[in-house]
Amino acid sequence: MRVYTHRDCLAHDPGPMHAERPERLDAVVAALRPLPGLDWHEAPMATRAQLARLHDAAYVDRILDAEVVDSLRLDEDTVMSPGSANAALRAAGAGVAAVDWVLQAPGRRAFCAVRPPGHHALAATAMGFCLFNSIAVAAAHALEAHGLERVAIADFDVHHGNGTQDLFATDPRVLFLSSHQWPLYPGTGGLADNLPGHILNAPLPPGSGGREFLAAWREALLPTLDAFAPQLLLVSAGFDAHRLDPLAQLQVEAGDYAELTRDLLDIADRHAQGRVVSMLEGGYSLEGLAASSRAHVAALALD
Repeated sequence: MRVYTHRDCLAHDPGPMHAERPERLDAVVAALRPLPGLDWHEAPMATRAQLARLHDAAYVDRILDAEVVDSLRLDEDTVMSPGSANAALRAAGAGVAAVDWVLQAPGRRAFCAVRPPGHHALAATAMGFCLFNSIAVAAAHALEAHGLERVAIADFDVHHGNGTQDLFATDPRVLFLSSHQWPLYPGTGGLADNLPGHILNAPLPPGSGGREFLAAWREALLPTLDAFAPQLLLVSAGFDAHRLDPLAQLQVEAGDYAELTRDLLDIADRHAQGRVVSMLEGGYSLEGLAASSRAHVAALALD
């Protein structure tokens, strides 16, 4: 199994006391390094053309060509530093490279240990710590460069992946599945957003634990994923539903992520020749993030 990462992703610095800090990636990499059987690779940069499959070209240019001397605030939560553009290019490029690699042979899996996260980014808007929607860029690459007809995105970040949902709202080739706390930022992902067979959300009330988290997937989301029969499974792997996370109020444990990962792999094995690409999204307790990412990747790496 491959892990894609790059030191450029540490150079994105939204500022002191910001939740999406470089130490997050340090914690993930330190947690994964001892795991056996991981093949570490440097993430390449995405191209502007790859980003522009989904993002407005003018928006891509505005982000990549921004002159950032110290910091540039894009919204209340999203801040660029001088290293942010390269970090975002590496994050999106990791997903593209991982898709290219896993589609070369059956049974391949990859994890992208990158930042900034991406699943809130819209076609022409940065939001929620996200500049480019890396998981959506990876899905578009699978569709357009590899000719796939069915790609699924499973998003278990505690915040709804509104950007991903919006970018594929009219593309039935992509199935978007999300569990998330409700109500919570960004205020989307209610049942009214569902489009049968294409967009399916499973909102969870504050205080929900592993039992409720896994039940949402096993009773609602995974049957839809199985019926969709994806040719490739992508995962928006946010670990901020962990009970220690300061930005939400779910009570998920690291072992719950491992259980869900194994369930996802069963479906990928049936329909996608085991091909899975997982990308880091949120997770803001360093302890919870380290334990959860390790549990997730350890499950991914098992034969």
